[in-house]
Amino acid sequence: MSVLEHTCMQYLVAVDGSVESDQAVTYAAAHAVKLGATLEIVHVLEPETELIDGEIVLPGGDRATDIGEQVLNRARQQAVEAASDHDDDIDTDTKLLTGRPSDAIADYADRADVDAIYLGHRGLSEKREQVVGSVAKSVVDKATVPVTIIR
Repeated sequence: MSVLEHTCMQYLVAVDGSVESDQAVTYAAAHAVKLGATLEIVHVLEPETELIDGEIVLPGGDRATDIGEQVLNRARQQAVEAASDHDDDIDTDTKLLTGRPSDAIADYADRADVDAIYLGHRGLSEKREQVVGSVAKSVVDKATVPVTIIR
């Protein structure tokens, strides 16, 4: 696809309900408004299964989905408010993803053909980050488009 054929840019912002992801939504929305881009807001559900009586069970499946939808709705509202701060509207869409967050975000960005990814980063201590890793750093490693990390 040539640059001329790709008329509308599409940005992706991944949210988890944290203050840092709220900041990423505001930042991404401001950029999207300036460039007339659409904003895709995603939240990743991390299914941790349990084996109960020989069956694999996803604890809190419906509750997790409800909470994920609440996170997405709040982020969408933040994007709309950020756009209105610039006296403009913004075209948004939301999507719940499942899996390991860094994989789900990078894979979805590829499938949705987004032009850029925005993420908040909590800035965990170096010791804690060695144990649990950093979603933001992993997305940077796996993404095929530019990634902006908001701190």
